[in-house]
Amino acid sequence: MRQLKLVITIIFVSLITFCNTAKKENKKAKELTTEINDVKFTYQNITGVGVDSVYNRRDNSDIIKVKGTYYMWYTRMDSPTTSGYWGTIWYATSQDDGYTWKEQGMALGLGKEDAFDSHAVFTPNILVYNNKYYLYYTGVKPTPGNKNKEFENNSETDITAIGLAVSDSPDGPFVRVENNPVLEISTVDSDFDSFRIDDASLLVRDEKIWLFYKGRSFVDGKKGPQKTKMSVAYAKHIKGPYKKHNGALLDKSHEVLIWQKDGGVASLASINATINYAKDGEHFTVLQERLKKIPKAPGLYRPHLENGNLTTEIPGWGISMIQKKGLAYLVRFEMK
Repeated sequence: MRQLKLVITIIFVSLITFCNTAKKENKKAKELTTEINDVKFTYQNITGVGVDSVYNRRDNSDIIKVKGTYYMWYTRMDSPTTSGYWGTIWYATSQDDGYTWKEQGMALGLGKEDAFDSHAVFTPNILVYNNKYYLYYTGVKPTPGNKNKEFENNSETDITAIGLAVSDSPDGPFVRVENNPVLEISTVDSDFDSFRIDDASLLVRDEKIWLFYKGRSFVDGKKGPQKTKMSVAYAKHIKGPYKKHNGALLDKSHEVLIWQKDGGVASLASINATINYAKDGEHFTVLQERLKKIPKAPGLYRPHLENGNLTTEIPGWGISMIQKKGLAYLVRFEMK
């Protein structure tokens, strides 16, 4: 009889413990969802690298702060060209949380003749690691077989790759690493990243470098941009080799925007206008749908990209692009 009472007591206590744990988990999930659901985007004009009659600027990096100065890298093109496929990488600095910028100069020019990045370099991003500045970027070369060695921007042979350059200072000079490019397209046509890879976004997690990127499949042809997906590649050493995750992580994610959140990774998927979250950084679920006024090709001020900075709060502001009437220019946005 005593044994029966003991068993009943143990079961009763276990049920209470389970219910309390479940309530806490549900409450935690609800709080996280509520916080994400409050996110709205507002925009502010900037000076220095905003609307310009001479140059077009787009596809900026995330933003870091070095000794009180904010740094940002971006693609610059001569007007009237608005496409990054004809750009080089420049950088600017700000002293006032991204409202006023000063263009400092070119950070990375074209690669050597016949190299993967000999026609254009664009969509840069940054990571500070062991007191060095690592600039990730996308590169293209002239279309293979083109008699005039021009870039056609076709959907068959104009592939891209992700390169890497390093400097001891945010002001450069940036020097390409020896094993460039560090990430290339898949050789399997049906894979989601068999034609284009682009938009590196970095994270240091689990003592590894996580390189998030977007991919387009060769089999999707001209419809590829509408079917862009996001994935990640990992490396124990920042210069590689990088090993790709098996397949895509997030569908309909044309712009790659990720940030640390509650021990996991949050991401904006622009095509389907959602914010997503993965506790493990890989298995994403939707936290908010039907986002409005989404920033285009955005970069955030992400303190955790800075050397040893452990700040993980939800980001408050960033820079994105606007493209209209033959212009491409940068604006500031707030994410609240």
